[in-house]
Amino acid sequence: MKIQFNYKSVFVEVVALLYVLLFVYAAVSKLLDFENFQVQLGQSPLLSAFASWVSWLVPLFELTITALLIIPKCRRTGLKASLSLMTMFTAYIFIILHYSSFVPCSCGGILEKMSWNVHLIFNIVFMILAMTAIKFSSDFPDYFGNRSRRFSSIKWISVIVFLSIGSVIILFLSSEDIMHHNNPFIRRYTQHPVVFSSAKDLKFNSFYLAGSNSSKIFLGNYTDPLHVLSMDSMQNLVKHSIAFDPKKIPFRNVKILVKGSYFYLTDGSVPAIFRGNISHWRITKELKGVPYFTLVSPVDSSTVIFRSNNAKNAANVLGIFNNDSIPKIKYSRELLQAQGGGIFDTDGTMLFSEELKNIIYLYYYRNEFMVIGNTGKLVYRSHTIDTIRHAKIKVSSLDNGKQYAMSSPPFVVNAHAAVCKNLLFVHSQVKGKFENDKLWAQSFIIDVYDLNKNSYLMSFPIYHTESNKLNSFIVTPSHLYALVGNDLVVYELQQVLKKEMKSI
Repeated sequence: MKIQFNYKSVFVEVVALLYVLLFVYAAVSKLLDFENFQVQLGQSPLLSAFASWVSWLVPLFELTITALLIIPKCRRTGLKASLSLMTMFTAYIFIILHYSSFVPCSCGGILEKMSWNVHLIFNIVFMILAMTAIKFSSDFPDYFGNRSRRFSSIKWISVIVFLSIGSVIILFLSSEDIMHHNNPFIRRYTQHPVVFSSAKDLKFNSFYLAGSNSSKIFLGNYTDPLHVLSMDSMQNLVKHSIAFDPKKIPFRNVKILVKGSYFYLTDGSVPAIFRGNISHWRITKELKGVPYFTLVSPVDSSTVIFRSNNAKNAANVLGIFNNDSIPKIKYSRELLQAQGGGIFDTDGTMLFSEELKNIIYLYYYRNEFMVIGNTGKLVYRSHTIDTIRHAKIKVSSLDNGKQYAMSSPPFVVNAHAAVCKNLLFVHSQVKGKFENDKLWAQSFIIDVYDLNKNSYLMSFPIYHTESNKLNSFIVTPSHLYALVGNDLVVYELQQVLKKEMKSI
């Protein structure tokens, strides 16, 4: 019987030593590269919301457990704590592999070289070692075999495993809810939601994205407003000429917009909106009675949403123009909420989702957007994940209050946006927590929101070409098209992003 006792004692000693080596190595690796470890936890689907304190607690727990394992009187407690922490690590990896759309890394050294499946097996082996050591250590006071002590050790193991797995599940569910609905400004960079496809040099930076339909995208040109380029799925560019006699209309800022089978020639400074069909590119109808506008977006063949400056003190106001209704114009003056004048502070991007039949208005200088019904009634207000709630701008009054101008460069929060089905894509210019400076220096960051669920989903980069200026972008169900300097850059949407798209 003495031989059996020695065998069990040696086994417990060896397991304790293995855990000491593992935890010391892991803790030191994390602390030596702490910033990277914290960034990796920030990208974790389980721990994103808790990365700030978990990044400190994990190496602290590992070193504390190491101390318990070294002290003979505390070894059994150390083994139980080891089993608990290793069970949490194992549950973490299992959830990552089976319930996450992306796989982050939170390990260092040689463990980082393992695949996640190998890492899972590695952890399970260490769990089994800890369970066996706990069982053997419980036999030391009565190595002839006390059934109640054996049952006690099995009960302890079961409770430890159950509570450890449960705590990880609670962390996962809590973090997911916080990240999607109360995000503490931590981005999730999902692995390859878009993949670079191609880039075409357009030679000039005067192009803009005019719209898309089911088979093509369209590009207008500010310096050549009556010519439009179309590009099909094979990325063939075709030039179209718009047949239109402007007569004596003093156009100053013509812009072409394409929606479905129609194109719209717009100029808010006139004001004027003309409509034609892309099958022949001829103007066939004028939408008469449109007010002066600074932004406009077609809703259907006879309806547009617009933004004008006819509110008090030339402040911005949103409205809907319907050529077939009486009256034709309906203002929604309560929608844009001023933070200082109502002109620059309410400036933003206006979009229309064909599938949702909703208008989206995204502010440039604060973390807010609105979803508005096509009748002009507010559906809900929401926020982007950054923390800029008030516009950081300075406005000066000129000509005795008749004109206003920016007196210093504004702090842009949301520079560009696009909508496709239920997803809102936002080009953010504000860096979040645990983010890589190099990534921001090389790319434009796009945040994705689900308009149906009013939640943040993920982020991804669009990399610079020879230019570091993103002029605009649009998203179709299959591709993202971006104008970066003179280049038209095409990215293909991957399944991780496509599966989030819903028509209703």
